[in-house]
Amino acid sequence: MDVGELLNYQPDRGAKRPRGEEDGGAGGDEDSRGGKQLKGMSARELARYREVAGAEGGAEMRETEELIGDKKIILEKLMDQDAEEPEAELVDESSVKKMILTFEKRSYKNQELRIKFPDNPEKFMESELDLNDIIQEMHVIATMPDLYHLLVELNAVHSLLGLLSHENTDVAIAVVDLLQELTDIDTLHESEDGAEVLIDALLEGQVVALLVQNMERLDEQVKEEADGIYNTLAIIENMAEFRPGMCTEAAQQGLMQWLLKRIKAKMPFDANKLYCSEILAILLQNNDNTRELLGEMDGIDVLLQQLSFLLPEKIPTAVSSLSCREKKMSRTSALKVLDHGMIGPEGTDNCHKFVDILGLRTIFPLFMKTPKKMRKTGVSEREHEEHVCSIIASMLRNLKSQQRSRLLSKFTENDCEKVDRLMELHFKYLEAVQQADKRIEGEKHEMVRRGEILDDSMEDEFYLRRLDAGLFVLQLICYIMVEISNSGIPQLQQRVHQILNLRGGSVKVVRHIMREYAESIGDGKSDEFKEAERKRIMDLADNF
Repeated sequence: MDVGELLNYQPDRGAKRPRGEEDGGAGGDEDSRGGKQLKGMSARELARYREVAGAEGGAEMRETEELIGDKKIILEKLMDQDAEEPEAELVDESSVKKMILTFEKRSYKNQELRIKFPDNPEKFMESELDLNDIIQEMHVIATMPDLYHLLVELNAVHSLLGLLSHENTDVAIAVVDLLQELTDIDTLHESEDGAEVLIDALLEGQVVALLVQNMERLDEQVKEEADGIYNTLAIIENMAEFRPGMCTEAAQQGLMQWLLKRIKAKMPFDANKLYCSEILAILLQNNDNTRELLGEMDGIDVLLQQLSFLLPEKIPTAVSSLSCREKKMSRTSALKVLDHGMIGPEGTDNCHKFVDILGLRTIFPLFMKTPKKMRKTGVSEREHEEHVCSIIASMLRNLKSQQRSRLLSKFTENDCEKVDRLMELHFKYLEAVQQADKRIEGEKHEMVRRGEILDDSMEDEFYLRRLDAGLFVLQLICYIMVEISNSGIPQLQQRVHQILNLRGGSVKVVRHIMREYAESIGDGKSDEFKEAERKRIMDLADNF
């Protein structure tokens, strides 16, 4: 029984007297009303009522008193239990060893009972619940990555990997959840030594192959199993980010085929399909051998077309993922996919679709306030702001007529608060880039003093450092500034220049940034397109 059931419990008093029997109907009604009046009485009031009611009602009164007394006793006992509950045990080497030992014992016991009673679940079900409980308890180890070596030394990693093929998918999913938390990228970076040991052991145990085998048997129509696939992809992403070199090995262990099959499956476009696309992109980015392997597979042209251009019918799912609270990774993936699918003239249809399905109301809250660095994502503040600004810049470039007017009206809302935010980001990234430029100029000066030659490769390295400092985000922000200033809405132009002047900004600096941006665009495009786009951007900058 839970607390509510305990408090509402009443002893069996036998058969009640039928209404109207012996004392008649009037007496029954009177008793009923009297019973209702007893509720809430104190002990003193109950005693006074008993004296008035006489012997006939005495029995019922005593029962009522006893019931109230029983409830008080139950509450007191529950409160005493809460007060006596010991403090949570500290996580240290000794407690982790004890936990791992318990896990190994329960795992062995469950396996033994399943072998002994394969056709009698009642015999092994309790051991399975115990096993699941200890797996849940082991999540606490993720708070102590410097103790990860114990998981390897005590053979727990090997046992966990073995459970990925457990007959009960609930147990396998519990292991996936644990591995996802253990490999959280933030946690891995807290202890490089512990992380290296864990990742080595996982890869040595063919973790990717086992994860793929487990995903193949899961049914995504079941929410828990669909979540299990999502968390499996998160494990792979965490490992790939920590050790990019594992991508080729992962592709060769069946992951590539599974991703292709899942992406091409005739299923609704959901968070898992979106995540599969992102994982495939990670594999392709991190290794040339993976791209060669991909090129040998059937139907790849169709898939690459899907990945390189987000189809309009997939936009609604990506937009809904932006406001997702339960799966923050989904929001990050959605931003990346939307950003990629809306860039350039090829993204024009996507931009219009985005506005038509009310995407503006989801993207601008993310623009106005950057979420704190989300655990389990490893996404930096700069990366988030880059994707959001890139999406807005793409819409300013591609939208026409009514949709463009709706976008521009967003910047006028609430006394131009979005322009204020835009200018805040401008000065934030301008300062970061200027500091990087200052350091680079110092290094160049020192190299010249030593007689070293600044060749193209060195200049490329310096440029990459400027990008890492936030140059590309700054260029996107300046592009948005010049676009809205040339929109024909005086209110926007005035606000941009007002804040620029108040904070000591410079129109010349903005134009210089735009000129540099114009020179860097157009990779993979025709010469005619590059020239036309550069002229368009410089015209915007000159009229700024």
